[in-house]
Amino acid sequence: MNKPLEISIDEWKEIIQVPEVRESWGLEKETPEEFAEMVYGVKFQFASGSPGYIGDIFILQGDYLTGDAPFVLIRDHGRLSLAD
Repeated sequence: MNKPLEISIDEWKEIIQVPEVRESWGLEKETPEEFAEMVYGVKFQFASGSPGYIGDIFILQGDYLTGDAPFVLIRDHGRLSLAD
């Protein structure tokens, strides 16, 4: 399914636990709801066109365009992590 999906609050909870996300946004005590208001986020149910990844993929972009690529997160052994 290649249509964007809304990220649930439970998924935002997972996302703010990713160390690179916490560091990049300087998160300390923000709630998932507060973080969801700070960034643009979308989820896809992704299926690779060749052998590779099948599962949730999250794309996050801050509210400031720096020229850096958005964060792309995937599930790796049941945990969210940055995609390679």
